[in-house]
Amino acid sequence: MLSSINSDTYPQFLAELKLRIRSAQVRASLAVNQALVLLYWQMGRDILTRQTQENWGAKVIDRLAGDLKVAFPEMKGFSPRNLKYMRAFAEAWPDEAIVQGVLAQLTWYHNIALLEKVLGLQDRLWYAQATIQHGWSRNVLVHQIESGRVHRQGKAVANFGRTLPAPLSDLARDITKDPYNFDFLTLGDDAHERDLERGLIDHLRQFLLELGVGFAFVGSQYRLDVGEQEFFIDLLFYHLKLRAYVVIDLKMTPFQPEFAGKMNFYLSVVDDTLRHRDDQPSIGLILCKTKDRFVAEYALRDINKPIGISDYLLAGSLPEKLRGSLPTIEELESEFGAGAPEG
Repeated sequence: MLSSINSDTYPQFLAELKLRIRSAQVRASLAVNQALVLLYWQMGRDILTRQTQENWGAKVIDRLAGDLKVAFPEMKGFSPRNLKYMRAFAEAWPDEAIVQGVLAQLTWYHNIALLEKVLGLQDRLWYAQATIQHGWSRNVLVHQIESGRVHRQGKAVANFGRTLPAPLSDLARDITKDPYNFDFLTLGDDAHERDLERGLIDHLRQFLLELGVGFAFVGSQYRLDVGEQEFFIDLLFYHLKLRAYVVIDLKMTPFQPEFAGKMNFYLSVVDDTLRHRDDQPSIGLILCKTKDRFVAEYALRDINKPIGISDYLLAGSLPEKLRGSLPTIEELESEFGAGAPEG
């Protein structure tokens, strides 16, 4: 009877059941998706094989679409257009092991985006693996592709190989990009560094998306007390995978060698005052309007703190054709909803 139910333990019991049901729903959904992607790949492979062996022309696609619709009226996905995608999918990925191990973890719509927007097997595989790692939605994946993320990843001028032990140095390089894409910001020529900083804070979700997975925001204009003076870090983050503070210094001018000395000072103070004994050495990232790569490399040559130097691009500096293809701020925000930002 209802009166015999323990009101103290029942809510917890109900919550556990709900969690178990939701977990089972997620597993079932993933299993269905994996089976569907594999089915589409197998169908595409068989169409390719038949067209090659029996010299069938393109009209077989239309005939198959009609016959499959009659045979499976309750199923969607057998349109001529989707059958052509299946054929292209199988042609692009001849190795079934990759399809089962990587691509089946993505939705069919993610896989179509990779087919349509990425040239080259290795680049496609990189974006597929990054999508799985970061949990990118299809729209965010498209944004990353159109901003050329694969060609920017790990490209900052840096001294990590000399200042950090392996494999930490490789992980530190992997979190950098060059250039950074701040297409969600529009700043005039008369803008100052504080305007850039405020813009990034106002669009923190987009900024975290561009930085990548693992960055946790600590603060802006973070105060450091040294002797009788105060100093302020533009942006301070903590990287959960590296287990290290990341100090970001923003510049609205081309890189100058003295910027590296200032960052070296910040890192020394952060290591002494904020770094826990289990943390890795703090890392500096100088973001400039432009840089001369040779000057940047010379500036870092004799510095023993890990520092990276990168450019950034604002909306006004993007090529016109690229600007029109990028999602709006509102579209990106809709991808995040009210939850945590995607990396």
